[in-house]
Amino acid sequence: MNDTNVSNTKSTSDPSTAVLSRLSDEWSDLTPEAQKAARYVLENPRDIGVSTVREIAKAANVKPNTLVRMARQVGFDGYDDFREPFREAIRRGNIDFPDRARWLQDISKRGELGALYAETIASTLGNIEETFAAIDVGALKQSAEAIWNCRNVFTLGVGVQNANARNFTYLASTGMTQFHAIPKSGSTPVDDLAWADSRDVLIAITCRPYRSEVVDAVHIAKEQGLCVIAISDSPASPIALAADHSFVVHNDAPQFFPSSAATIALLETLLSFVIAVASDEIITRVEKFHTRRHQLGIYREEPE
Repeated sequence: MNDTNVSNTKSTSDPSTAVLSRLSDEWSDLTPEAQKAARYVLENPRDIGVSTVREIAKAANVKPNTLVRMARQVGFDGYDDFREPFREAIRRGNIDFPDRARWLQDISKRGELGALYAETIASTLGNIEETFAAIDVGALKQSAEAIWNCRNVFTLGVGVQNANARNFTYLASTGMTQFHAIPKSGSTPVDDLAWADSRDVLIAITCRPYRSEVVDAVHIAKEQGLCVIAISDSPASPIALAADHSFVVHNDAPQFFPSSAATIALLETLLSFVIAVASDEIITRVEKFHTRRHQLGIYREEPE
């Protein structure tokens, strides 16, 4: 990491992603009813290209005219014009996994626990696939460059996301300095960001129900000029709408608790991108870190 200022440029990889970005950018200018429609579009982009305006309106609990007005508010001539990029994304092809489907069906036939096992596996794999299918690689690269070129990186998560944030920070610390998992013990996120500015990056993580301290910290970070990278479960979440770069993770699970699999996978991928865009010194740092651990006897050596 060095003292270069970060870049806040957004990127898109396909027409539908550009439309979704436009909806997010124009969110605060939309009427409350148009925001309801926009939220459905942001959270269910695959439905837009295959459903009628009436079907989408019913699912979003708005009137069809609201979708038309929403489309016009973000610069389209009408709803058909708005929907076309989503149809184009569909024309580019879908992925099918028939072999895996047969494998899961076979597992599910092995009694109740077998069915739960299969459902859990399907949910976990589905979360990761859905998450990465929608990720803009260009945005990941920009986020990684922002992290590498900044002064400090603050990774914020509370509840279960606190463990995810600390795991990311721990892994990053094997090759980089100035990573801080917040909130620190006995502190609050806004206290930890008190002296941060445009030279710093905040990675904020929260999913429904959105934690107030994370949302507040993101808004304060923006006021102080930080580059904000948001990880949430919806492009319409309060931290995603305020972020410079945002990534949506799917966290469905057959149990009462949301899955962290996609969040962890995304964070690991982001860290991989940071290492990829870093200077050659990162390799030396990682090697030095692990060499020192071996010298201190931290690792149990394998017998010759």
